[in-house]
Amino acid sequence: MTDLATARQILDTLIGFDTTSRNSNLALIEWVEAYLARHGVESQRVPNDDGRKANLFATCGPKVEGGLILSGHTDVVPVDGQDWSSDPWTVREADGKLFGRGVADMKGFIALALAFVPRFVAGKLPVHLALSYDEEVGCQGAPAMIARMAQDIPSPRLAIVGEPSLMGIITGHKGIAVHEVSVRGHAAHSSLVDHGISANAVAVGLMHELLALAEELRARADPDNGFDPPQATLTIGVMEGGTASNILAGHARFQFDLRCPPGEDAAAILAPFKARCEALDTELKSRFPDAGVQVEQHAGTPPMTPQGSEDAVAFVRALTGENSPPGQVAFAAEGGQFQAAGFPTVICGPGSIEQAHQPDEWIALSELEKGATFMQRLAERLG
Repeated sequence: MTDLATARQILDTLIGFDTTSRNSNLALIEWVEAYLARHGVESQRVPNDDGRKANLFATCGPKVEGGLILSGHTDVVPVDGQDWSSDPWTVREADGKLFGRGVADMKGFIALALAFVPRFVAGKLPVHLALSYDEEVGCQGAPAMIARMAQDIPSPRLAIVGEPSLMGIITGHKGIAVHEVSVRGHAAHSSLVDHGISANAVAVGLMHELLALAEELRARADPDNGFDPPQATLTIGVMEGGTASNILAGHARFQFDLRCPPGEDAAAILAPFKARCEALDTELKSRFPDAGVQVEQHAGTPPMTPQGSEDAVAFVRALTGENSPPGQVAFAAEGGQFQAAGFPTVICGPGSIEQAHQPDEWIALSELEKGATFMQRLAERLG
């Protein structure tokens, strides 16, 4: 069986695990552990607090300096409400494409890396595999694993995060800060507006302020910073509240994410909004002690910058044959976290981000072929 055929077989298995971020990923992790063990590779788990999820890292080859990290996240986004033409948890092949949740983002890359483990094991320099959880909900899983790797593995030359980039080299991505705003109102009959507080009305006002802030960020953006779109973006992804149309809503909540290019400080941008929420919390409590506003940050991920990536770019360019200048992407990823830990880092992986998170997510077979060529050249380079 060829390495590409092995990768396809592994991809079928990985897609069969529903690792939507709200679920456990342990079944997938256990499968990978067993696969690595069959090739004589010892792996280490880094679990979350309740043990329902885990990161996994492993060294293929000798434990010496100068190898590299291949990193991928195991979780995927939900398929709820999406119109899929086939089972999202079974790989379907048609028209030169493979369809399934996670084929592009980013189990295709993981499958390729695992398929080449037998070759990496025989190399003179190591490949360190790093598989994370909860990337899709704010890159929450990787930091604990990265800290362990920085402590435990011999210093690698670089890290490659295999997010879909059409095998192009990416040296910059935006950071992300995810927040939830919870509003507690005071329920009353909707005809008695002075006898209560509508949490929905308060939440709508706060969301209006955030949307105005988003427009300010758009207006002040540097159009030549290499990002598309160039501005820090602020979007509201979840909102809910109330129980009936004739009751002043007793509760409401919404979540938003702020994605900043390097040079933009998320904390500074949000400071006036958070101060406004604190003042509003005091005001609401003065009317009804049970009312109020709370803002909680769920996740925060630093941006990745090109600084210090020159050697990593040259190394990866020799594997891809890519001669165009490195790019930057608007999505957030774990690259900034690896970089912050002192690992020179680039993003390079098969598939397109345009297919990620979509119904009928797909990856072209030609992209898997390019990925297999990349892994083959890597094995030769390290051997």
